Amino acid sequence: MVSEELRGTLERVGRRFDFGEYESEAYLVILEHGRLTAAEIADHTDIPQPRVYDTVRSLADNGLVELRESRPMQVLAVDPEESFEGIRSSLDELVEELAATYTQPARDSEAVSLIKSRSTILRYLGDVIESAKYELVISLTPSLVDRFEEALRERREAGVSIELLVSPAEEVPPPDEYDYTRIATATRARRGVTTPVVAVADGTYSVYATQDALRDDRDRYGVIFNRSELGFLVSGYLNTVVWTSARRLAKADRERSFPRRYATIRRCVEDLRDGSEDGETFYASVRGRDVVTGERRQVSGRVVDVSVGTNRETAAITLESDGELVDVGGQVAALEDVEAHEIMVGLDEPPGL
Repeated sequence: MVSEELRGTLERVGRRFDFGEYESEAYLVILEHGRLTAAEIADHTDIPQPRVYDTVRSLADNGLVELRESRPMQVLAVDPEESFEGIRSSLDELVEELAATYTQPARDSEAVSLIKSRSTILRYLGDVIESAKYELVISLTPSLVDRFEEALRERREAGVSIELLVSPAEEVPPPDEYDYTRIATATRARRGVTTPVVAVADGTYSVYATQDALRDDRDRYGVIFNRSELGFLVSGYLNTVVWTSARRLAKADRERSFPRRYATIRRCVEDLRDGSEDGETFYASVRGRDVVTGERRQVSGRVVDVSVGTNRETAAITLESDGELVDVGGQVAALEDVEAHEIMVGLDEPPGL
């Protein structure tokens, strides 16, 4: 039985090669059976008998099937590797020639951009993953995990902290069948198809789309946040709402090499809390803004306290800086003194930013 995904893909290709109304349907059933008569093609499809002959002759003219002029006429399938070889070669040559004249556009400088089409969303997903230098939060479907597996593994090997959420959970391979620690620091699975596809690199560059936007080529949209303070909304939603409602799949052994940079205070607090239990003393440098005045502010000092809510809804650290205690919170902090945009944690002394 031909899958609907394969049928849809062929129809999209067929539109590019000016297939008529019935060519895709006839071609797939001929491929599936290998040899059919015109009457059998009509029986296996919704193509009217009078239209079968015109349809298969169109396929034969394109080299996709072979006609045997017997009584009744036989229609034979041609190996797709052979029938599409000329098209593939022509496309390869075309792509090479186009690539030679291609100038890569600069990344959009707008803080928030609306993007359309599945291919554009996928391109930005890859760009966000590859741009992560120290922290990546990402939500993907199982098929997208396969697509971006190599890029995720490269970022993981480069020392990037990666939190991966995969959904729908019903389609996610169990950890004894797939080693998630190769591509992520921590991995969770979430039930259903309502979980969005999201990637946030270093807390500043992110893409957001629904799973529907990547399921087909219908008009769908995604949103890009590039160096925008609105981007933290995506990360915050993923951390406090989506991540906490997913079940744990795998978690790599914690890698606490310092100094270490953080884009979100929640991950910073988790490392500090674990390290404090081992008796380590930490120092931190924070770049952000004053909660009261809104002015840019940078503070450094010894970490004297950490706190985090049960569902990650709140997180904060307290620094002893120049003889004073300074409370540092995450984005949209209100109770603390400083809203952190970037945190650097080290041992022995405050690290440079």
